[in-house]
Amino acid sequence: MRDRLTVAHNRFYSRLRDERGDVPGWVLVVLMTTGLVTAIWTIAAPRLTTILKNSLDAMNGIR
Repeated sequence: MRDRLTVAHNRFYSRLRDERGDVPGWVLVVLMTTGLVTAIWTIAAPRLTTILKNSLDAMNGIR
């Protein structure tokens, strides 16, 4: 069992080391993710605010 974990650990870190040189790729992934989150948040923010406000108002009505 320990040998399997050691082999898996070594494979994982060797692949990770191979990917470290791809900085422009990682930057692109981060920028695209940030853009998607910003776009989705912009579209969903009013609805999420309404849902939260309604939930809090409903909780105040329970008292």
